[in-house]
Amino acid sequence: MRILLLEDEKDLGIAIKRSLLGQNYVVDWVESGQEGLYLLENPNINYNVGVFDWLLPDLSGIDLLKIIRAKNNHLPVLMLTAKDTMTDKITGLDAGADDYLIKPFEMLELFARIRALLRRNQEIKPQQLKVKNLILDYQTNTIKIELKLGKIEMIPLTNKEFNLLEFFMRHPQQILTRDQLLDQLWEIDSDIISNVVAAQIRLLRKKLSQYECDDLIETVYGLGYRLKLDN
Repeated sequence: MRILLLEDEKDLGIAIKRSLLGQNYVVDWVESGQEGLYLLENPNINYNVGVFDWLLPDLSGIDLLKIIRAKNNHLPVLMLTAKDTMTDKITGLDAGADDYLIKPFEMLELFARIRALLRRNQEIKPQQLKVKNLILDYQTNTIKIELKLGKIEMIPLTNKEFNLLEFFMRHPQQILTRDQLLDQLWEIDSDIISNVVAAQIRLLRKKLSQYECDDLIETVYGLGYRLKLDN
């Protein structure tokens, strides 16, 4: 799941991004509304949730929200603000915000509100996603595997491995190119080396091989990678 975070308070932005990364989200953090608009207009990047601060330099979170709603962009958006009057809340909701969180707030509440927005998103209706014998639980952000005799074990994955396997599970049998994986699973400010995708898939395959799933992700030479459904 990819989140666009707009927050111009540097310490708060760092704290939110670090916390969301710990919840297995991919997070792009920018400090101005114009930067946020640029990313939202990039056709190669798809966000699942936006977390917008109300007061931003050059273009406020509210004005950005009005712009994207006018363009029929239905991205679920959580507004962050110190404005706590009823009038302010109504202004935010009328502009198209899906939820509203008053600063200061606890990270656990932020996580819960983001999960609620994701559940409302038409892309993610089920609480679980199952592909072959893999089970992704959106409530706990874990991936489990169903072994013989009905035994279920959790696969210990790093954040990047989790995001990579989740993306494959959401697109089974579909060839995913290196550029698609980079665009969806690596933050825009990442220091990316040329073979990072191949290296990450190699690590994921090694981990899956411990559960007799080492051939689950195949290389389609010259094109990309695919999660196989056939044996």
